[in-house]
Amino acid sequence: MIGKYDIELYNNKVHYFLTVKRNITMLQGNSATGKTELIRLIGDYEANGASSGITLICDVKCTVLTSIDWELRLSRLKQHIVFIDETASFLKTKRFAELVNGSDNYFVIVTRDELSQLPYSVEEIYGLRNVSDNQKYKKYKRVY
Repeated sequence: MIGKYDIELYNNKVHYFLTVKRNITMLQGNSATGKTELIRLIGDYEANGASSGITLICDVKCTVLTSIDWELRLSRLKQHIVFIDETASFLKTKRFAELVNGSDNYFVIVTRDELSQLPYSVEEIYGLRNVSDNQKYKKYKRVY
């Protein structure tokens, strides 16, 4: 994939805005800022569609990659934005890095750890921030 993709995700309690521009985007931040909630909402939308009460607006498909059959699923994904939470057991493996480097997907990885095996740019490390004083609207801002 090439280009920039805007992602808007919301339900009746929270509203996220995120733009991905490179193949690997890192999301960092303190506990309870909404990073894992973002992943949960995408997973719920992927499983249940509009009946989940969640709206996802993006020009390409978004998916969540978990530890269950991750290698098989990742090898079959094409032209997706793949979201991965820091709890995924495969995140620091050499095999995962090999598959990411040979993939045409974009990856959004939620982690507080450095992933030295992946070639990501410091310009694509973001932290979650509230828009104004409203806790409902969340936007990602560059950390560095």
